[in-house]
Amino acid sequence: MIPEFDENGNLPPGVHWAEWEEFQERFGTNLTRRRMIDGLELAMTQLKAAGCRTIYIDGSFVTSKQKPGDFDACWEDNGVDINYLESIAPTLLNFTLGRGSQKIKYKGEIFPSNYPANDSGTAYI
Repeated sequence: MIPEFDENGNLPPGVHWAEWEEFQERFGTNLTRRRMIDGLELAMTQLKAAGCRTIYIDGSFVTSKQKPGDFDACWEDNGVDINYLESIAPTLLNFTLGRGSQKIKYKGEIFPSNYPANDSGTAYI
């Protein structure tokens, strides 16, 4: 269950598990957000086909902000057939050009959860 936003429009810290339908209802509140959800759903469908079972969504998309610029997500690679994923969705493994190709295709940025998020090697998750 997704908890309520705090006074600043943010969720409380932590991982909040939700079914896809609950996520869509909670965060698909306008056309901008629904377009991003459509892109996210495409990425999730492709990741699932390759064996992914867990995706985390973060950033301004999971706040009360009416028009976030994109979504930020990462996915668990345990059990994922990377070669198959690359054959069906190479954009999900393309992190060049400021991740522009991901933003165009999926309306957000999506990384493996253990991928380094900064120069010190901190993982996205």
